[in-house]
Parts: sequence; structure tokens; C-alpha cells
Amino acid sequence: MNGPEEPVRVVVVDDEPMVCAHLRTILDSSGDITVVGEAHDGAAGVEAVVRHRPDVVLMDLRMPEVDGITAIGRIAQLAAPPYVVVLTTFDADHYVLRALDAGASGFLLKSTPPRELIGLVRVAAGGHTVMSRTATSSLLTAGGRRREERDRRTALLAELTEREREVLACVARGMSNAEIAAALFVGEATVKGHVSRVLAKTQCANRTQAGLLAYEAGLTG
Repeated sequence: MNGPEEPVRVVVVDDEPMVCAHLRTILDSSGDITVVGEAHDGAAGVEAVVRHRPDVVLMDLRMPEVDGITAIGRIAQLAAPPYVVVLTTFDADHYVLRALDAGASGFLLKSTPPRELIGLVRVAAGGHTVMSRTATSSLLTAGGRRREERDRRTALLAELTEREREVLACVARGMSNAEIAAALFVGEATVKGHVSRVLAKTQCANRTQAGLLAYEAGLTG
């Protein structure tokens, strides 16, 4: 990355050229931040990152072809990826969570005042998380709902029999019904019945959800 006296290098990814031009004007006026590239869809944004090796990427979410969430995930897979800060007009809970899960380092709104945006880009370049006030509120709210749902489902594990817990642990390890039957010395049809009851009791839609629940509850050892 850049040295102590080098400008912060930024790539802007937004499907509106006017937005890119506006951000370039704001950031280039700072004296220590320079926009080294821009792109108007997610795929081009990833290419711009590979080409220009910026310190920070300002990424819109809703774009044609490849959206921002997908682009963030691809950038996160690069060697020594830059810090990606979402800059969007959408601050709904699911957008915040999906962006952070994909690998974003921050979430800001396009209504962020220019001077504040400049400061936050500097902060992001230092490896710190930057979040708008509303995005932070959304994250806390959504995170609380996630914990509540996880706790509710974990409590349902108390309704499982010892054998059903053993079957669930095997499911969490990715074992098939045949493999579980061999490991527990029971018939495959018996395992199938246990799995069905486990899904019903834990209110999980499929084996993947049940396996994740078992992992979170520590049943996998």
C-alpha cells in the first residue's frame, strides 16, 4: 500500500458517471486523496481494482450486470485486497449486512457531507471500519434480530432426544444418511426418520440450516 507521504489512492464504482465525476472532484480537492480510476458496473470495478491497485474503493450497490455486493465478494478474494466502502442511497438492514458479509469495510450514504466523506476515506485507508449513523443503527437492529432468531432455534434443541442430537451432529459434519446409518449402526430408513423429526423440531427448512444450528450450538465437538 501507500507510504506515509503518498496520497490515498481511490477507485470509484458507480453506474452514474455524474456521481463518479462529483466524487472525483470532492476527493481530489483534499490534497492527499486521488481518484486513480472509476467504473460503472461491478465487473468493471473489479477490473479497475486489479489494474490500479487502490487503497480504498467506494462502491455503489445497485448497478446493472454485476451488482456491488457481488463485486465486493470478488474483490475480497484478490491478493491484498483494498478496503471497500459502500457508498449508496440504500441503508436497509439487509443491504448493510450483505455488504459487510461480502467483505466491505464500511457503509456510507451518498448524503454524507463532502468534508466528512474526505475524512472517512482517510480513516478507511488506515484499515478502520467506517459506518454512517443510520447504517450503524440498521446493523445493530438486524444483528439483534439475528441473535434472537439463533437463540430461539438453539432453545429448540432441548426438545431433541439423545439419538436425534447425535444424528444432527452427523448432519452438521456433512454426512449422508447412509454414512450416518453406518456410523450409528442403524438402518438408513431410521436415520431418515430421525432427520425429518430434527428438522420439524428445530423448525429448520433443510439440512444446511440444521447443520449450521448444530455448529452454532457446539454439537459438532
